[in-house]
Order: sequence, then C-alpha cells, then structure tokens
Amino acid sequence: MGMDEQLTVLIVEDEALVMIIAQEELEDAGFLVLTACDADEAMRHLESDARIDVLFTDIRFPGALDGWAVAQRARAFRPGIRVVYATGYSASRPDSVPDSVLFIKPYRLSDIIDAIRRLGEPGLRDNQDA
Repeated sequence: MGMDEQLTVLIVEDEALVMIIAQEELEDAGFLVLTACDADEAMRHLESDARIDVLFTDIRFPGALDGWAVAQRARAFRPGIRVVYATGYSASRPDSVPDSVLFIKPYRLSDIIDAIRRLGEPGLRDNQDA
C-alpha cells in the first residue's frame, strides 16, 4: 500500500489511556489517526471534509449517542466508511451497520489492526474521492 493509499482511522473512545495506546499502535502500523472522546467530537470529524476510511468506536461513552448510533450516522454522511466496534459489555449486535466488525474488550490491538487492514482492502472499500 503506497503512502497515497494510507488509511485514515477515526478512534472514538472516552477512556484517555485506551485512546492514547490505540492511537500510538495504529500510527505505528502506518495509519493516519483522528481521535474523538465522545459522540459530539466524532460527529464533528464525520461532518467535516477530512478523509476517514475506518471508524473504530467504543460502544458506550457519555452523551446522548452511543457507538451504534455514531456508526449509523457515519454511514449516512459517508456510505463507504468501514466500522470496527469495541465493547466491554455484550457480544450482541443489535444496531450494528453492515460490513462491520465487533471486538469484545479486552482485545489485542494487533487484531484490530488486522481487521482495519482487511476492511480497507481494494474492492471492499468504496472510493470516497469519486
């Protein structure tokens, strides 16, 4: 994958330490990373013109929207966005969007990185630049 095809990942996570570790690991793996600590901040990124290929979101965080709702709204703004969910609570997927992946905490970041790479492979990703 060339630098011009570098994937951009938006991490939505309210636990600062978890977010910092995830951001560092994803950047070390070659991804560009944006971060949000709640749904409002996530939506500001998603409504902007920044390139975002993958949404990596926790399910539960403070505020009116949870990770399921953020992903649904993300798809409304960006139909081609890929979604990776992480939760410490339940393996059920009541509101997950199609073509998404769910990880139960504690997860290994290497597994998240592998999932993001798979989701970003050509043919699986809609071209958002078209």
